Amino acid sequence: MPVMTDGESSATEDALEDAGEDALDDALDDALDDAGEEPETPPRSRNVRRLAAAALAAGLLAALGVLGWQVLSEQRLNRAAAEAQRTAVDYAQVLTSIDSDKVDENFRQVLDGATGEFKDMYSASSGELRQLLIDNKATARGVVIDSAVQSISTDRAVVLLFVDQSVSNTKLPDPRIDRSRMKMTLEKVDGRWRASKVELP
Repeated sequence: MPVMTDGESSATEDALEDAGEDALDDALDDALDDAGEEPETPPRSRNVRRLAAAALAAGLLAALGVLGWQVLSEQRLNRAAAEAQRTAVDYAQVLTSIDSDKVDENFRQVLDGATGEFKDMYSASSGELRQLLIDNKATARGVVIDSAVQSISTDRAVVLLFVDQSVSNTKLPDPRIDRSRMKMTLEKVDGRWRASKVELP
């Protein structure tokens, strides 16, 4: 058996010590690397997260859809209210303006803007009214001084109007101002607003 000298023995011990330190360093590095890695998310947990995200997205889309529908509905009502109010103002002035020399034209304009109950009533009384206006040489001119929409839907509206009417005839040659309050119900027929009821409350 060969005998090591003191120098050889020392070199061998140093080599073993270095090898041990290297192995320890490698083991520590591996442990630290393993500790720094995030654990893999289990497949079931990933599926739950995806489902939750999908449900949240669907909820947001539904909420946006409802909000969009409400905004669109409000815009339609606002547009309907503006159209109905404008029609009511114009029609009230047609209804309260008359010229005994143009009675037939006046009546035609009134009937053109009417529908339903009001149209039937005006048609039934127009013959007698026509002769009365001609005999008395009546003239009148109505002006709407204020108006407001009381209620509105996409096909029905109620509009309140304040009308000043200047009236003259053979018995009253000097024009007289009559101020009246009018409540007009309008319905949308064939894409047009028409008066179905006119009240003087």
